[in-house]
Amino acid sequence: MVQVPRERAEYAAFLTRHFLTGEELTGAELDALLDRATELKADRLASRALADRSVALVFEHPSTRTRVSFEVGVNELGGHPVVLRGNELQLSRGESPRDTALVLSRFVHAICVRAGPHAVVEELAQYSSVPVVNMLTTDHHPCQALADLLTLRERFGDLEGLKLAYVGDGNNVAHSLMVLGAKAGMEVAVATPARLSPHHVVGQVAGAHAERGGRVTITQDPVAAADGAAALYADVWVSMGDDQSTAEARREMLAPYQLDGELLAHARDDAVVLHCLPAHPGEEITEELLYGERSAVWDQAENRLHAQKALLELLVS
Repeated sequence: MVQVPRERAEYAAFLTRHFLTGEELTGAELDALLDRATELKADRLASRALADRSVALVFEHPSTRTRVSFEVGVNELGGHPVVLRGNELQLSRGESPRDTALVLSRFVHAICVRAGPHAVVEELAQYSSVPVVNMLTTDHHPCQALADLLTLRERFGDLEGLKLAYVGDGNNVAHSLMVLGAKAGMEVAVATPARLSPHHVVGQVAGAHAERGGRVTITQDPVAAADGAAALYADVWVSMGDDQSTAEARREMLAPYQLDGELLAHARDDAVVLHCLPAHPGEEITEELLYGERSAVWDQAENRLHAQKALLELLVS
């Protein structure tokens, strides 16, 4: 039997819908969200779903695309974005995510968080009486994956059966592509060194496989992943906080996984190149591909705005 939390805010949190990994969406909801994102892209001021509402945007780490896309998106939906940097919150001085959620829930209509450990957003969601959106954690980057799927649907139409190859570090971006790509019915092939394999999230996509016929494969061979793919995806090799020795070791380990013309030749003739940015041309991707005619990277960046607006409509309206 489910026990209802006793505290008023905790009871509201029990009934509130969040977006932490992408697993929260059904396949039909994902389709509808992408449809709505397409509509909002065609007419950016068509919706005032957040009129007279405020959304907290919490950033524990620096951001360009995430901050600008969310801040502009909330504004275009008629809402008020409340930008909160990590050093401006009592979280940085030891206040718990639980207490932060209980307080912010009394002030705003949604809490969007770019954090480090995924446990932070999970605890916020547990105690928040308003929707919590994961803007990025070390384990998941689901808003990025929404933008990626929107970009691929613009290029290729139906996503079911489409193959996406991700090469490099089996990180948060890879995790979210696996979860949401499978939910969209795609084949997601992830190629990483053995030490960086994303095996621990495979169980999270099992339900998505059954629902839409999506498929996830994990390999150490980037050519096998790229074979027949409609899109090849790269991400940075060195993350924020990596020291110099760690950075050099990662570059050496990941060198065979560079997204270059030779690897792209194994994909479909009409395949596109994806990167969630920021990029380091010459490391995980060549400059030729990043800025070339087969790059869809800048569409990806723009589509963060439209996909996130559709998401906020779904959760907050």
